[in-house]
Amino acid sequence: MTPEAANAAASAFRDQYRDIRVVDALIVDMCGVPRGKRLAIEALPRVLGGGMVLPGSTFVMDVRGNNVRGTGMGPEDGDPDYPIHPVTGTLKPIPWAPSPRAQVLMTMAGLDGTPFPYDPRVLLANVAKGFTNLGLTPVVAVELEFYLLDPQRTSDGGIRQAAAAGKRPTETQVYSLEELDAIAPFLDAVASGCALHDIPADVVVSEYSPGQYEINLKHVDDPLKAADHAVLLKRVIKGSAESHGMLATFMAKPFIDLPGNGTHIHLSLWDRDGHNIFDEGETGSPALRHAIGGLMATMAEAMAVFAPNANSYRRIRPGAWVPMAPTWGYNNRTVALRVPAGRGAATRLEHRVAGADANSYLVVAAVLAGALHGLARRIDPGPAMIGNVYDQVPASLPATWLDALRAHDGATVLPPAFGPDYWRVFGLCKRSELSDFNARITPSEYDWYLKLI
Repeated sequence: MTPEAANAAASAFRDQYRDIRVVDALIVDMCGVPRGKRLAIEALPRVLGGGMVLPGSTFVMDVRGNNVRGTGMGPEDGDPDYPIHPVTGTLKPIPWAPSPRAQVLMTMAGLDGTPFPYDPRVLLANVAKGFTNLGLTPVVAVELEFYLLDPQRTSDGGIRQAAAAGKRPTETQVYSLEELDAIAPFLDAVASGCALHDIPADVVVSEYSPGQYEINLKHVDDPLKAADHAVLLKRVIKGSAESHGMLATFMAKPFIDLPGNGTHIHLSLWDRDGHNIFDEGETGSPALRHAIGGLMATMAEAMAVFAPNANSYRRIRPGAWVPMAPTWGYNNRTVALRVPAGRGAATRLEHRVAGADANSYLVVAAVLAGALHGLARRIDPGPAMIGNVYDQVPASLPATWLDALRAHDGATVLPPAFGPDYWRVFGLCKRSELSDFNARITPSEYDWYLKLI
């Protein structure tokens, strides 16, 4: 954006929202954590004009915000700054903020003006180009599950569901409309926030656990926008919950004895003539099966992306409605790759593996890269599974963090798609987190071993 255009856009925004005094310029790092700078509204022309900078290492820190040795960034390269630029259409007021504030999503460029390869948005855009080269457009929608919790921890440091309408949910009431009625003020705030931020939220349901909900996003013909919508929706949900005295968490497994939070990705592919290439009869097209075959072939090496944190692997366990093997089927929620009931233009696949704690850009990138791999090699996924797949197919996907990182290190398909150095750096950061996590002594160790051993 030219300085003149930036000044004009900033002036128009300030005229429309005269009470706003600060603006958050944010990026999303490798771990899916929003980071950035908060500036006085007078700096808005500089924000919109690309005059803002951040260290490139901001994108490749661990989940606690630490630089990781061996990445080649941070202290290792002198921690240089790079310019960040606004994502078109994302400058919006924040209605849930305690005082008038705005936010704008940013993306980074190198000093030569080329997209910065460690920005997850840039990585996803690069993966999506593989479909553009084939004359195809991915149509993507993201579904996110979350819990509403009491922001105050219990006396023993635990967590509990938020009390809504004077009552704390204790029973599973999946798809209950009464459960939604109880949190109506929160849902109204989410709906208003989504409308203001042009987030195409569509459906909300109460999920399989008390206090757990899912909000679906509409399908869009731009995978980058689909991931942007998911990132911004998380901020709307978290901010709206906080403004209503609750805490919203997308942690993969906040309760060990209750279902975890997942991210489901819906994908179809459309050609230049506006035809869904997955659409062919009752069973779908060969292209649908090839895409599924590629996703099955890459699922294990992608697990560190789909389950990026220590807590992620508490979700991956038998009987928890989480896929533990690369399986597929029609209208079957026990498989990893589900072909929903809709046919014709609605024919699509649903990827059901990732946790809600995963970085949406990286998850969508891994799904697209796996589908592209299957299409290019015409991979046969084998016969569709029928019935309860959990009882038919033994677990074969990495179910521990270490096993997932070993599969990550041995990957062959996804590193070229992500960029070999990005793949390497992601693995380094997650291995550093694993090492730090294992270096902590937990209360359970004192309970089990302090006196007994």
